[in-house]
Amino acid sequence: MSTGGDADHEVCGMSVAIDAVGGKWKLHLMWVLAEGTQRFGQIRRLLTGVSEKVLAENLRQMEASGLVHREIFPEIPPRVEYSLTELGRELSVALRPLEEWGDRNRNRVPGRALPPSA
Repeated sequence: MSTGGDADHEVCGMSVAIDAVGGKWKLHLMWVLAEGTQRFGQIRRLLTGVSEKVLAENLRQMEASGLVHREIFPEIPPRVEYSLTELGRELSVALRPLEEWGDRNRNRVPGRALPPSA
């Protein structure tokens, strides 16, 4: 990775990855969808604290980025399922070491320690 200036930032691979999953919810969405195909309501239940509007917006952005596939089934009411594309699965694999690092170092990062078990 080059660090020569703003022009380098635009082509840096890390910038591309961060743009794809940046924000509060996209990494969480990657984690949920890595488990398999999910419906909107299932995702919302798994990601406590996210509003419908924000969830829909993030899913649309990830779909536009080619990370998420949205499939609408012609039923009444319509059923919509979300899954990772091949590109999304590849990114999910690349993110796994980051998650493992976080699990290993959770107690070393100030303010992120697990609460003591009861």
